[in-house]
Amino acid sequence: MVRAAVCGTEGRQFESVPVYQKMEKEKKLKPPKELPSGFEDRQENELLIRDFVISKIKEVMIKYGFQYLETPSFEYTESIGKFLPDKDRPGEGVFSFKDESKWLSLRYDLTAPLARYVAKNFNEIPKPFKRYQLGTVWRNEKPGPGRYREFLQFDADYVGTKNLQADAELCVLISEILEKCGLDENDYTVKISSRKITDKLFEKLKIKSKEKISTTLRALDKIERLGWNEIKKILGEGRKDKSGDYTKGANLNGDQIKIIENTLNSEKSDSEDINEIVKLFESYKFKNYKFDPSVIRGLEYYTGPVFEVNLNFDVKNSKGQTIQFGSIGGGGRYDNLVNNFGNLDCPATGISIGIDRLVFALMQKKDFKLKTVRPIMICVFDKNNIKKYVEILSKLRSSNISSEIYPGEGKLKKQMEYANKIASPCVIFYGDDEIKKSEVKLRNLKTGDESSIKIENLVNEIKKII
Repeated sequence: MVRAAVCGTEGRQFESVPVYQKMEKEKKLKPPKELPSGFEDRQENELLIRDFVISKIKEVMIKYGFQYLETPSFEYTESIGKFLPDKDRPGEGVFSFKDESKWLSLRYDLTAPLARYVAKNFNEIPKPFKRYQLGTVWRNEKPGPGRYREFLQFDADYVGTKNLQADAELCVLISEILEKCGLDENDYTVKISSRKITDKLFEKLKIKSKEKISTTLRALDKIERLGWNEIKKILGEGRKDKSGDYTKGANLNGDQIKIIENTLNSEKSDSEDINEIVKLFESYKFKNYKFDPSVIRGLEYYTGPVFEVNLNFDVKNSKGQTIQFGSIGGGGRYDNLVNNFGNLDCPATGISIGIDRLVFALMQKKDFKLKTVRPIMICVFDKNNIKKYVEILSKLRSSNISSEIYPGEGKLKKQMEYANKIASPCVIFYGDDEIKKSEVKLRNLKTGDESSIKIENLVNEIKKII
């Protein structure tokens, strides 16, 4: 057996792993091609639709007078501690790491960072402060259909006002965004409720434990997705799903669960804030809403009205199966969150849309017919003529025509394979004969037609094709 040897300063010899075994081990160490669960590679068509959605969001936000804001992806973990379990390492709910003596976490949403920003800049910003933000958020949770661990989120918030007109207007502007994106009023419903209803409910049930209240709220937030029979398990001893994952229960008794069920099945609201919002909706002539006390919102910081936007059409997974999709967005009033950062009286309300979830659904509902721009390709016959090719390229690009000189290596057959693969509308042949005649051969890859074109007429001829 051959072994590698290492000699020390005193002549001692240490045996290492056999050389061939080490080589075999190194051979096998290849990184995986697969992505972690809950993360997605997003291709051009989806990204173009996402860009379209974002453009409509910005149109509405400018019209409604909101300011654009961006906050960092990482925050100190204690700044978003509402989502963290009481553990030595905050590993549930968020992605975290320790930097020297402090924990940092990727933001779970855009609301907690906004509260931190407002507290930091409290004396400089106007009150109310109307801001909107588009940003990636990360959730260390179990993924599902159209539910990711990393996704793009849109938020709009009013900070520094108790006026419920702000809450009503958020529902109106979300409605306008969805309709600008191609949905009609039959495709979605804005559901409204209030945390004051659940606050009274917990008083009635004599539940004071913060942990029990939190577990109950998180469970009730999943009613639409899991159904009441499964939620009863989480309200009771706990629930094991089909994959074997176990969710700890709130340990409520049967009578308590029955009272919750009856309350959340009510069709009428005796909550003053909801009644006031309904009157405001009448002023806006906004009708596409529904009072639904089962709308809970799982985060703890909500204090008043809460909203949820649900789609009314079937959404299918990659296998063509209809799935329980849940909401595409929601929000509500959080009057105490900014106060966590200091003694600051700063009531607030906001609403969010999961952009990637919305796009996932929109792609099934609507044919966007967004035009994909692919480059005209100039074939390379002789590298010595590169200057001539660049002259043609510059002429096309100065006319805002997407174009490129073949960027790879290979003969004409390989170049044509590349052009077809990228769906180029046409290719340009510019060999020695064409250079002498100050013309090019232009082949339309859609029809196969080929024609000789004078260089001065090239731009106009290409525009006819694209």
